[in-house]
Amino acid sequence: MSESNRLSVFKTYKLYVGGKFPRSESGRVYEVQDHKDKWLANAPLSSRKDARDAVVAARKAFGGWSGTTAYLRGQILYRVAEMMEGRKGQFVREVAAAEGLSKSKAADVVEAAVDRWVWYAGWTDKVSQVVGGANPVAGPYFNLSTPEPTGVVAVLAPQDSSLLGLVSVLAPVIATGNTAVVVASEKAPLPALSLAEVLATSDVPGGVVNILSGRTAEIATPLAAHQDVNAVDLTGAGPELARDLEIAAADNLKRVLRPQAVDGAADWTADPGTGRLTAFLETKTVWHPTGSLGASGSAY
Repeated sequence: MSESNRLSVFKTYKLYVGGKFPRSESGRVYEVQDHKDKWLANAPLSSRKDARDAVVAARKAFGGWSGTTAYLRGQILYRVAEMMEGRKGQFVREVAAAEGLSKSKAADVVEAAVDRWVWYAGWTDKVSQVVGGANPVAGPYFNLSTPEPTGVVAVLAPQDSSLLGLVSVLAPVIATGNTAVVVASEKAPLPALSLAEVLATSDVPGGVVNILSGRTAEIATPLAAHQDVNAVDLTGAGPELARDLEIAAADNLKRVLRPQAVDGAADWTADPGTGRLTAFLETKTVWHPTGSLGASGSAY
């Protein structure tokens, strides 16, 4: 068959739940368009059932992921950066189409996203020294504080930054030992769904990251109210939706990270700092005696 008569093979985009690539439980899809309203692909339209399945997968993966060494988590995140670098061309095309950028500017965005993975990979075994340590106390005790991951985090990816913003909110969550259920940008979900393929081939255990596409409000509402979700990042929610989700999240006292954007647009190219690394950490404090406690020698 001559090249001129060849039909292109269109990519089938799927969800990413528990390390597998299912279609939406409902069988629904929706059209994804580029910045010129030209059709790009059909993306899965996730249901409430998909959201619940993703939470189950994230909870199942939490014990193993949070129990790995910080060094190993850093190695795995670095591997994600390696795999993204190898698929740079694909991400450049998807980001350019999603955000209306030239290829050169889209390439800059993809490179920044790769670098962002490397940044957080380097922090995995250092954040505990920054936010933990020995506390001065008046008495014969050691008082030590150490950070621990919060648990399952629902992450609403930015609507205006389909890849760099997504990586900027996801990487710190898993770098610190949490597991994530990500709601991709409703308008531009394709880079997120392609990122799932990178994660699946980068030694990230199944269930550590779960990626859903569809209507943000439809997916986020059951996640915010879910009793087994420990925290919610509202970055990708508008003011009205964010307010409703905060109310839903209060039912079991979830940790909530409110949108940080100024005037509706965050600068994802800025130095990320450590704010998002510490946003979903809990502090465990241990007291240990240093002197004699009597004949029994017991500590309490």
